[in-house]
Amino acid sequence: MGWTVTAVFFVLYTVVSVLRNDRMLNAGYDLGIFEQAIRAYAHGRAPIVELKGPGFHLLGDHFHPILVLIAPFYRLFPSAVTLLVVQAALMALACFPLTRWAHRAVGPVTGLVVGCGLGASWGLVAGVAKDFHEICFAVPLLAFSVTALGQRRWRAAAAWALPLLFVKEDLGLTLAAIGGYIAWQGLREWRHNSPERCPGSRERRPQSKDRRQQSKDRCHEPEDRAHHPAERRRFPVLLGVAVAFLGVAGTAVEILVLLPAMNPRGGFDYWHQMPGEAASSSGSFAALAAAGLHVFWPPMKWLLLFMLAAPTAFFGLRSPLTLLCVPTLAWRLLAGNEHYWQPNFHYNAILMPLIFAGLIDVLHRRPDIVPPPRRRKVLAFSAAFTAVTAAVYPLHDLVLPSAWRASAHVRTAERLLKRIPDGDTVASSNRLAPMLTGRTTVSLVCFGTGPDPAAPTALPAHPPRWVVSDRHDPTVKTPCPVERTHRMMRLYRAHGYVQVAEEDGITLLRRR
Repeated sequence: MGWTVTAVFFVLYTVVSVLRNDRMLNAGYDLGIFEQAIRAYAHGRAPIVELKGPGFHLLGDHFHPILVLIAPFYRLFPSAVTLLVVQAALMALACFPLTRWAHRAVGPVTGLVVGCGLGASWGLVAGVAKDFHEICFAVPLLAFSVTALGQRRWRAAAAWALPLLFVKEDLGLTLAAIGGYIAWQGLREWRHNSPERCPGSRERRPQSKDRRQQSKDRCHEPEDRAHHPAERRRFPVLLGVAVAFLGVAGTAVEILVLLPAMNPRGGFDYWHQMPGEAASSSGSFAALAAAGLHVFWPPMKWLLLFMLAAPTAFFGLRSPLTLLCVPTLAWRLLAGNEHYWQPNFHYNAILMPLIFAGLIDVLHRRPDIVPPPRRRKVLAFSAAFTAVTAAVYPLHDLVLPSAWRASAHVRTAERLLKRIPDGDTVASSNRLAPMLTGRTTVSLVCFGTGPDPAAPTALPAHPPRWVVSDRHDPTVKTPCPVERTHRMMRLYRAHGYVQVAEEDGITLLRRR
């Protein structure tokens, strides 16, 4: 069942993401950025990404060296579609361990509901349908790791979680949370299997037959484990502490040392989004209180929390496995960037395996609160919620006739961009960029030079040979505000760039 569910969603994800890409719904931020980086890796170069700025080293923005694993595939199939297919495969792979765990631990119906619920969940679908992001590697890693946690396979859980350090700098905190969970559960097992609590040990208090049976039932391990050396029983605790330390230390090194070393500004670009920084710098009680209240306001954050809890009929919250969501939710809710609070933010994808793992854990280990009649209601609610959100999120593209054909505007863009030779340099608007990153060197049309980066007064230091701008590009605020784009287009014309074509709002200029 697990592989069947995985294969079905791989096909669905691939079709949806490629259809959206063919309709020009992806952008330079972020599909074009990652294609430039992986294209550089594929040719043995550092990930210099012109879409982020002249000579910008992408490992100075976020720490994701795991992307080098895609380079061999991109070398064989040099296209943005390669990134989308890899992302679809990785996201779909997360369904396999959780489906198999639910099937074996609870039953085939639960396995099917959990597998399809995870695959069609709003978080995964939103993540796979828009551009490409490095967190697609974290989704299956977390799915395998949390499954091992639920099955109390501590070594496997740690092994699956360790590569998170190479996916993104903040995921070291999630690794630390996994280590904390291992240590906590290991400590509980150690106490429950202590000589005073477990029968069959060498040193135990005299007990009646009934009390010995009750004590044996409380133990998580077989009776003969009590004869093992104490070091064996302490191993999960030591492993968890080591993993937690490695996660915190790894995040600290990446944010404080590695990222600033490769960032052109010599620092971590995202500190300013944390309101807690201002509170700690001012030191006032009012500032600290405001930072605390910021976690719960505006109401969009409550909608996000509701959307996270609802797929499991809110029963997943009863499992300690859902606490692994806290590191990611904490920095997102504290951040001043309102995009981080949105339910359609791609970072929700890494939370989905953790949430559904919590549901499996409760159904398997807490039959007292979820007896079979209630279990059926919980699974029915989960399936209904998934069906409703699937109709809202991009899986509905599969049944929309308009999603299967490109608009006249897209066909015009493709025809005009063919005039740009391979290997040339181009300044492009955001939505046109990923149509060019596979065969040209692309920067953003709004980049220029001058005393104020927000209002450039001169052409880039190395002017591109071609300039293409789409007046209908919907990304009018970031990364290129419409006013800055218009200013740069006027500058290009003033410096002798000639108009090659202008059609359906798309303007193509060429340097003389």
